[in-house]
Amino acid sequence: MKQFLYMATIAMGVTMVSCGDGAGAGKPEQTATDTAALVERGKYLVTVVGCGDCHTPKNMTPQGPVPDMERFLSGYPAGTELGKFDTSIVKTGQWALLKGDLTAAVGPWGITYAANLTPDDTGLGGWTLENFKRALKEGKYRGVENSRPLMPPMPIEALRNLSDEDVAAIFSYLKTIKPVKNLVPAAQLNPPPPGAPVAAAQ
Repeated sequence: MKQFLYMATIAMGVTMVSCGDGAGAGKPEQTATDTAALVERGKYLVTVVGCGDCHTPKNMTPQGPVPDMERFLSGYPAGTELGKFDTSIVKTGQWALLKGDLTAAVGPWGITYAANLTPDDTGLGGWTLENFKRALKEGKYRGVENSRPLMPPMPIEALRNLSDEDVAAIFSYLKTIKPVKNLVPAAQLNPPPPGAPVAAAQ
């Protein structure tokens, strides 16, 4: 009888451990599923919002510029000549110009370059989700609280309407893409015109 009780106790212990292991194993799997879904949502948003239109360098073909997927979302290619443009036309504010591959823009505000959105250290490597959220929803350069505003052609007025969940999804996806080392040049900004809001001068 004692031997039976002893064996039954061991069997119950093994069963409880097995059940516990099974329950514990289920949680990481669920987390992995959630993460995969978040990344997939981010990929979808990056595609439909058109982030690659400006942030991916292009190769020129007979059909026009085609995204260079080896440099996907790596921003304006460092060391590339911007090319000449008529500064007198740009300063009037009647025109804004885009570089042929759309990775740079020129307007009354100055010259701006599409940022590197890959997870390399020259891109989003050191960013937190909070930085990214502040950049997209508040239009702050590098997502730093007291930094200057992000400049055209970044569509901040549209992006600020993204939900926090969508911002997290985009950030999660960008952390999974191929890191590309590319240190984008700093913007060359003109002084704000007289009477401009104080925020534009930061």
